[in-house]
Formats: sequence, structure tokens, C-alpha cells
Amino acid sequence: MKECNCTGKNGTRFISRRDLLFQAGEGLGGLALAYLLAQDRLLGAPAGRQACSASDVKDSPYLPKAPHFKPRAKSIISLFMCGGVSQVDTFDYKPMLEKFHGKLLEGKGEVTVRQGYPGPLMKSPYAFKQYGQSGKWISELFPKLGGVVDDLAFIHSAQGRSLDHTLSSYEWNTGSIIAGFPAVGSWVTYGLGSENQSLPAFVVIQDPRGGPFTGSSQWSSGFLPAAYQGTMFRAAGDPILDLHPPSGSLTLEQQRAELDQLALMNENYVEAHPGISELTARISSYELAFRMQGCAPEAIDIDSESDETKRLYGLDNKISEPFGRQCLMARRLIERGVRMVQLWNGAVVNQNVDTWDAHNSIVDNHGRHAAEVDQPIAGLITDLKRRGLLDETLVYWHSEFGRMPLSQKGVGRDHNPGAMTVWMAGAGIKGGQTIGASDEFGWKAEQQVISAHDLHATILYLLGIDHKRLTYFFNGRNMRLTDVAGVLVPQIVGYESTLSDRAFSMHDGAVLLLDEPGFSSTQHSRYSWHGIRLGWGRGT
Repeated sequence: MKECNCTGKNGTRFISRRDLLFQAGEGLGGLALAYLLAQDRLLGAPAGRQACSASDVKDSPYLPKAPHFKPRAKSIISLFMCGGVSQVDTFDYKPMLEKFHGKLLEGKGEVTVRQGYPGPLMKSPYAFKQYGQSGKWISELFPKLGGVVDDLAFIHSAQGRSLDHTLSSYEWNTGSIIAGFPAVGSWVTYGLGSENQSLPAFVVIQDPRGGPFTGSSQWSSGFLPAAYQGTMFRAAGDPILDLHPPSGSLTLEQQRAELDQLALMNENYVEAHPGISELTARISSYELAFRMQGCAPEAIDIDSESDETKRLYGLDNKISEPFGRQCLMARRLIERGVRMVQLWNGAVVNQNVDTWDAHNSIVDNHGRHAAEVDQPIAGLITDLKRRGLLDETLVYWHSEFGRMPLSQKGVGRDHNPGAMTVWMAGAGIKGGQTIGASDEFGWKAEQQVISAHDLHATILYLLGIDHKRLTYFFNGRNMRLTDVAGVLVPQIVGYESTLSDRAFSMHDGAVLLLDEPGFSSTQHSRYSWHGIRLGWGRGT
């Protein structure tokens, strides 16, 4: 305790009011005082990583919001492979393509392809082998992912509505094939906010070669307030341009004073002109950028990682190093409370070379891009798991569509929205399972067809959000990420559960719980598997 050397008459000892608060009553009064001073920003800023918590932020669109029910995941990492990955050359093994190689696809109805003149059936040029305890068949393109296959749940029956790159990318990123709708990350941050007020809630890290089809509209906030749009970080060079003012221009105190004055002027304008979300978003972005000056450099400083971790992500290989940096940055960001990070592989520069758009050659194209992402993604799953982050992080891998089982010019494959493979990991999802199926050639999803709305409803569920209750009033109605559709994928949201006293129905030997968000009794026929117990229990 601090001693006071001040004495009054008769030797009476005096202490200051502050010392009294910290000494009397076991110091509870002092703790209360420190809390009140901190709330009023009258204490010095804490040093180090604690300064990035920004616990004193009171007016921000990114403040944490309560979920509808107990979540399984706190954050998301989306791995988007731009250009259209061939499901039959990667994760959806089709032995019948070998048997009928070179023969016409018959008995399947009209075949529509993007560039016309579909060729005969073409077997995969890649060998497949079984991996893990699940015995999942994986192409030789992804040997490292084969090593973590028991942590992945594969959906082989995803099906889109368009064979156009732009429209399909919109569909799987925003739920609509029409431009102007909010991205998944925008809906998530609108619904939940962020756990870190000193970093963006929704971060996008694009391919260092360039952007995807239509660029930033793929992570736009659409009709949601502009504050919820994705913030782009660069994977090469300085990830955040112009974060710091020019040397010698303004001190932190001067920046703070300037922002306070600017915020006052902007707030007065917003009061006089309500409904201008862009200006409100600009105010928030100024404040966030100011806080990021002290936090963002540390958050994305992968040089501080160990050599072993860098090798795990493939940073020691010039081919995998770029996407390895993206994956490592993603782990560091979600570790610090960022709600969603989306990583892009593939850039629309030389389209048939720099994206997964394998019209000219499956071998040249997919061989190149798989080598870029295989080690980094396997490293990401491994690193999240060993750090205890995989259970609270949803990782999902997808593209805008699959590719035809038919040949194009004898060596390539055309677009195919009829069947696509998506895999998901983390968030308590049972790994090693295969969900749905395409037909024997991989042309169309056939068993348990899953739409973008179904996938998005499931993603929101894992975050504790009922997709039917997450709405925003626009254009005369309550808009949703899932529009008026969306059914939970039962094997993802709860493969096994114990029965409670909730209402349930027996259908074809399957237990279907009917009182949870996203599921109704009219949907029995879509999900019926003998002997499988399906549950949608909150918090399971």
C-alpha cells in the first residue's frame, strides 16, 4: 500500500480520497473507480494486444449482438475457388466414367454447356485413392487434404441455377443470381456484429494476381447498411493500403481531435438527413481505421509465426506460398475475433489460366491450382484443430459451379451447375461423412439436392441464427439471405442427437424433430434415411 507522509494536528494521518477507495473495503471502491474512468476514456490506453480489444467502443455497427440460440461456431472461413472446380476430378469419384470413357452421354435429357458442342464422356486424368478411417476417395490432386479427410464433411449434391461465372458466384456468395444483394459475410456481421472492435468484422483476402468475376460486388453489403460490406486485405505487400498517415503529418492526438470534429459534423448532417447509411458507414470506417493503426499490423504479421507453422501452411514453397499467406492471415484474424474471413483463389486476369476455368485443359489448369491450395488448406485445418479453434470455427470450401463429365476439345471440361462438391469442417460437424450424391457420371445432383439457400441456412444455424428471423426491411418486404427458401442440411446441423420431450415424427424409420428453426413437417420427404437419428436441438 502507498504510505502517506502527511500528518495533521495531534499526529492524525491523512490519505487521499483515491487511496481511501483502494484501501477500504478490500479495494472494491478503487476497482469501481477504475471501471468508471475507463468507461469515460479518462484512463491511459492499455498497452500491447489488450489495446486492440476496444472495450470502450459504445457506438458501432459491429458491436456484438446476441444470437437466436446457442451457436456451434463463432467465426467463419470461406475458401472460394474462383472459376469452377471439377467435382469429378477432385472429390467426387466416378468409376463409371472410366467404363464409358469416349462414349456419348445418353438417357439424361438435353445437355446444355456454356461454349457449345459437348463432347463424349471423359474419365478423370487423375488417380483416386482412399484416405482416412472414413475411406473417402480423393484425387491425387489433393494428397495433403487426404490427410485431414476425417475432419471434412463432403456434400456431393450442391446444385446451382446458372452456368455463368458471374451469376453463379453471386448465387453462392449472396443467395441471388442478381447483383445488388448482400454477401453472406454482410448478413452474418449484420446479425452478430464482431468480437473485436479494432478490426473489420468481415475481411476478404483476394488472390494476389487480382480479383474475381465482378470484383468487390461479391462481398458487397447490397441493401444492408454500407458498414457491413467486406473489407479487402491484400495477400501480397502491405495488406492494408494507407492505414497510417504520412510520416510527420499528424500525431495520434491530432488525428483523434480531427476525427471527433468530423464525427460531430457528420452526425449533425445525418440527423438532418436520416437514412443515409453510406455516411454513417464512413464515420464508422474512420473510427475503425484509427483503431486499426495499433492493432492490424500485429494481427496480420505472419513473420512472427514459427518456422514450423510457416512450413505447415506451405510458405516454404513458392507455388503454395501466396495462398498459404492468405490461410495463415485468416487464422490470425479469426483468432482475434474477426467474424468472417473469405479467401479467394483464382483471378480474372488470364481467365483460363489464372482461375479454375478449365476449358482448355483439366491437367494444366487443375494441376496448377490444386498445388497452390492443397498444402495451405490442410495446414489451416491442422493448425485450427491443434489450437482448439476448429470446434468454434466453420471452414467451408466451394466454387461457383462444377464441371461437365464430358470432354471439351478432348482435354478440358465446360461449366456444370447441375452438380458441385462443397465440403465443410469444424463447428462440431461430424467429419468423414459423405452427404448427397450426384448421378453415376457426376452430371446432375441426384440424392438430397442442396441449393445455395440450403447451404446458407445451415451456415447461419451453426452461428446460432435462425435464417427465417434474420431479416432487413427493403423494397416493401422483409428480405432474407435465404429469400423464401432454405432447408437445413440435417447431417451438418446435428448428425446424432438424443431425443428429448420435444415434438417429433417418425418417417421411414428416421427421427425428425419438428420444433427447430429452418425445418417444417412438410419437408419429411426430402430427408429420409433408415436408421439415422437426426436432430436439430439448440446447442447440440
